[in-house]
Amino acid sequence: MATLKLPRPAQAIDSATVLHWLIAPGDSFTAGQKLVELETEEAVVAVTAGEAGVLIKALAAPGQTLSVGAKLAQVDFRSAVPSASVATPTNCKREPEVNDVAANSDDGDAIPILMPQAGNTMEEGTVLEWLVKPGESIDVGQILCEIETDKATMEFESPTAGRLARIVAAVDEPIAVKEVIAVVADNDVAADVYLASLSAGPTETVAAEVAAPTERSTATTISAGPTTGGAPGRIKASPAARKQASLHGIDLQHVVAGSGPNGRILSGDLAAASRSDPILTAPARSGSTAGNKTRKPMSKMRRAIGANLQQSKQTIPHFYLQITINAAPLLKFYGEQKPHTGCSLNDLVVLAVGRAMREFPAVRSQIDGDDLVEFPHANIGIAVGIDDGLVVPVVMGVDTLSLAQLAQESKRVVEAGRKGILENFGKGNFTISNLGMFGVDEFSAIINPPESGILAVSAIRETAIVEDGALSLGRVMTMTLSADHRVIDGLLAAKFVGRLKELLENPAAELD
Repeated sequence: MATLKLPRPAQAIDSATVLHWLIAPGDSFTAGQKLVELETEEAVVAVTAGEAGVLIKALAAPGQTLSVGAKLAQVDFRSAVPSASVATPTNCKREPEVNDVAANSDDGDAIPILMPQAGNTMEEGTVLEWLVKPGESIDVGQILCEIETDKATMEFESPTAGRLARIVAAVDEPIAVKEVIAVVADNDVAADVYLASLSAGPTETVAAEVAAPTERSTATTISAGPTTGGAPGRIKASPAARKQASLHGIDLQHVVAGSGPNGRILSGDLAAASRSDPILTAPARSGSTAGNKTRKPMSKMRRAIGANLQQSKQTIPHFYLQITINAAPLLKFYGEQKPHTGCSLNDLVVLAVGRAMREFPAVRSQIDGDDLVEFPHANIGIAVGIDDGLVVPVVMGVDTLSLAQLAQESKRVVEAGRKGILENFGKGNFTISNLGMFGVDEFSAIINPPESGILAVSAIRETAIVEDGALSLGRVMTMTLSADHRVIDGLLAAKFVGRLKELLENPAAELD
């Protein structure tokens, strides 16, 4: 008995939806026969059998969306080495992927764990530390390792459960996103067979077929080519060495070899190389020029922030609503609660936003292509400034927390963010940016994609207030909502900020 798994039609595809099975359980099939049709983001593709056999049981129903490596069916191959291939859309380059072989009928299943893509601009990640060892059992959601991205260090949670058979990604070795970093398998043999299938060259051509909306036409066959494990021509250097080279304007291209494994450049190699070869340092980047101007390269984090926010402004239809609240009740409530809960003023704003989001599902949503993904709870990112830029750790389920619980959790994730460890990256559906502590009267913030919006919170300031025809001195606070018009309409946004104003101006009744 063998397990047929979902192959990857193209490197950019992570999932596919089952359209319909072309054979029924109990039916025999021949080598090259189409078994099932799948729909990906690019086209309709068909999975074909590499060997003759019998379909025992379909494990995926029509309409079900599966990730690469998920089980499609149980099959009984008549030949010794079962395999399956996928028909690829015309003109779409096909890479040999990890699950093209039904991952072993006799030795057990092998499931790859891939380098996650934490953000649109992330191209590679580096494992800083593995927290599990080969042979140990792991659970879904268990922290497997710490990964350094272009923005921060994050804890990577396991997407699957089972036995960690092999660790593929070495510590301090950059790995391209969606490349294999570990293998989960029942036994070492299954893992080794699976890894051997990655490095083995292609043994057959793949039938290609394009699916038009109303008809399909036969296309030419294309051969699968070998994949490479990372960007071509990339210099092997540790993250610390890259950071030091960036700060001091050192061109890594001129460092002949490093002292690390396989000639990997370490930070200690740069100092020695610079002393022996002054040409390594680029004066235009690190030195002063006429007029006391200085030039230095942008840090990797600064480049990533710039690219992400530029994409946000260019692709998201922002619109803005501004409200000013009477902050006196909020300040009074804050003074009463701080001794008991340890909360900050920002915690009260976060809590109020979470309670308001509970009533407006669109605000606790993300946009994913042409789909809106609605979350059951308010997962709120808190913008935190650090020396080299900005990070946004996320507090999960704010609408379910008490003020004391929120104060404790927000403090924890913010402190972790300042240390470079980003909590719950990519899981947020809304962000709060507070510049009130810097005396900013009002500002607008840029949405953190793919979230629905961001709230810019300004300083509490004294001003004249007119109430019931009487003029008095009071305290107010201005907040500006930046909303994605694809997700939130103007009327809904107005209702949301109106409800937020009610919560913040009546905290004793609404937030206690």
